[in-house]
Amino acid sequence: MEEDEERCRQRRLEEALEVKSLRRIISAYLNYPEAAYEDVKRYEKCFRKLSPAHKDLLSHSPTKFQRLRRCISINSRFIFTMLEAFDPPLDMSQDMDICEEPHEHAHNDNLLSRERNACPCHPASTSGRMCFTDADQACSGEQNIEMHKTSGGMDINEEVETEDSYKSKTSSLRADLENRKETDQSCSTDIADSNGNVSSSPREWLNPSFLLNVPLVDVDKVRCIVRNVVRDWAAEGQKERDQCYKPILEELDALFPNRSDESPPACLVPGAGLGRLALEISCLGFVSQGNEFSYYMMICSSFILNHSETAGEWTIYPWIHSNCNSLSDSDQLRPVLIPDIHPASAGITEGFSMCGGDFVEVYNDPSQIGVWDAVVTCFFIDTAHNIVEYIEIISKILKEGGVWINLGPLLYHFADMYGQEDEMSIELSLEDVKKVALHYGFEFEKEKTIETTYTANSQSMMQNRYYAAFWTARKKSATLKHASS
Repeated sequence: MEEDEERCRQRRLEEALEVKSLRRIISAYLNYPEAAYEDVKRYEKCFRKLSPAHKDLLSHSPTKFQRLRRCISINSRFIFTMLEAFDPPLDMSQDMDICEEPHEHAHNDNLLSRERNACPCHPASTSGRMCFTDADQACSGEQNIEMHKTSGGMDINEEVETEDSYKSKTSSLRADLENRKETDQSCSTDIADSNGNVSSSPREWLNPSFLLNVPLVDVDKVRCIVRNVVRDWAAEGQKERDQCYKPILEELDALFPNRSDESPPACLVPGAGLGRLALEISCLGFVSQGNEFSYYMMICSSFILNHSETAGEWTIYPWIHSNCNSLSDSDQLRPVLIPDIHPASAGITEGFSMCGGDFVEVYNDPSQIGVWDAVVTCFFIDTAHNIVEYIEIISKILKEGGVWINLGPLLYHFADMYGQEDEMSIELSLEDVKKVALHYGFEFEKEKTIETTYTANSQSMMQNRYYAAFWTARKKSATLKHASS
């Protein structure tokens, strides 16, 4: 009994920590406009310090500042609509006192530090609904959430909210959420699952009392997500997708020429980010599953995959948060339409899904052994604490003769975690990575270097480029491994 009680207590603690982590991420999204407006106020403060003669030379600056506010307002509208559509997988109303233990803060910070794909600075069925599964591979089903949309293609010169009117709208939204909460409580409309657990009322978790004060580094992750949206879901990101995704798709197409509807090959995409590569693989005729750990990513990918009604439905301004290396104000303030395609109409194969959870925890499970015909890793393997463990798991989950296609650098996201003794980071050279792969039964069939950018602003004066390793490695059959040993 004592052991059962301890397990239950530990489980409650872990869930409370996850809820707190998710609240922090949601709070980062909600704090985006305020943080962005503070930047503009800083620009204006510096401008006011100029001499009259210097102000005359830069007389267009006040107009630019106002345009920046309008861009922030439009970005914020997209973010708020995305959050309204999000269906939290946990009861977000639970009491957080349970997690206030001595080790809690370190554990929670560790959870947040692993939001690795949000900033590299480094499922949808054929009906168009994405199936998000948890770490136990239990599909949560379709998300029947009301769709809220804004008009696409908005021009920056159109009349949109000012900072004050945006804050007014934010207050109105939260008041509306409070009213919905009271209505839900008075009508007793809470929904219980098959185990009798009662979920939060719709959007109750957006109640301001659940929000947390977050550092600016968390808001920076939101800005990174906006740039990732361009990479995966805008016409402007096509060049990067051609650099990174096209070689992978061509390789899959050549290696699996016979993709029947009755028995399509299965492909896993760890570190799927906002889901475009996993979707493109599904459109090739594979049963494709994306796996993503970052809630920053999952909130956004779920919205785009499940709630987009048309191509070009939303307008965002992804490049407004840096005044550095801009060729012109017009380049910095240019609009980007998303998505460039309508995901539900892209021709996905039945069985397309997204699995939320840590790659090691989800796929290092006996049920996953020998399940996948292909594993595709794109800008992923260097997100590991222990890259050897990643490679071992990839080998385990592939069928004999299955292929591992990789593209990416070796940036090692945990290499600079100074002062955190519990953090682990194994940083191998490319040569050693290949030796480890050989040990786990892989044979390299194709290798080359691909030059690429990652979430780059194509109009910037600074372009960071990777010379990424690309390979196709095949898992040898047990017979071949025995013969070669």
